[in-house]
Amino acid sequence: MYLDRSNWLGLAAVCMWSTVAVGFKLGLQHMTPIQLLWMGACFSWLLFTACILLMPKPTFTFKLVGAALLLGLLNPVAYYVVLFTAYDLLPAHVAQPLNYTWAIVTALLAVPLLGQHLKRTTLIGIFIGYCGVVLLVTKGHFLQLPDFDILGVGLALLSTVLWAFYWLWSVKVRLPPWWIMWFGFTAALPVLTLLCVFLSGIPELTLLNLGFGAWIGWLEMGFAFLCWQHAMSITSSVAKLSQLIYLSPLISLVLIYSILNEPIHFTAAIALALVLGGLHLVNRQSIVDAAASNEKTN
Repeated sequence: MYLDRSNWLGLAAVCMWSTVAVGFKLGLQHMTPIQLLWMGACFSWLLFTACILLMPKPTFTFKLVGAALLLGLLNPVAYYVVLFTAYDLLPAHVAQPLNYTWAIVTALLAVPLLGQHLKRTTLIGIFIGYCGVVLLVTKGHFLQLPDFDILGVGLALLSTVLWAFYWLWSVKVRLPPWWIMWFGFTAALPVLTLLCVFLSGIPELTLLNLGFGAWIGWLEMGFAFLCWQHAMSITSSVAKLSQLIYLSPLISLVLIYSILNEPIHFTAAIALALVLGGLHLVNRQSIVDAAASNEKTN
């Protein structure tokens, strides 16, 4: 099968995202969540600084710049503080699928925030996805309390709400994505530095810590984001390209099992299949609605 440039870029992004759950867990063995986030944010800021120096400069307004700076308090500050803490409390094979339900949360929040209506396909997808969440957390013992950290589960689900708010807000900021990210990380770094100093202290700048910072900052927050955004901008089929994202949690589960040696309950694979099935239905309906909207506009 022939793969064009957008497919290769999409696959590159998926491969990078597939490694980050392992990177989170390994990095958190050596640093606290806030230290790992600070280190990663430093590397991300350097990357996006290089991007804006190479890219054309758009037209700025105070409103656009202010919105982009405020977005930085949501992502990376709030979102990744919550997400890294969840990964610190939960096994990676549990935290990762929970975090992937952000697309379902986005569909739910689009109702009050954007005035959209939930179609039957979307509702079915949401139901299937959250059936997977319940199965993942309970391991099939529905009448017993889960043996995972309740706070960790709550934080993993909260991260989906924060990311959904970020995504819905960021699409209204009419700036190139790399500029939005640069302004966001520029606003976030002073806040993260203060949090790091007062809560955990600046981490030692060892090669190991720097390596984890580069892993998180460049793969999770940087290069993967740039590859995916560029792929989306040049693809001839957003629908087909979007299907590649479902490879990420599957590859990640294999890496978690083989590298972290986490004992994975058999229900986790079933739960992941339900989550991905639900996401597929939700995303498919979103693509159909977007296509219909474009036809009306044209």
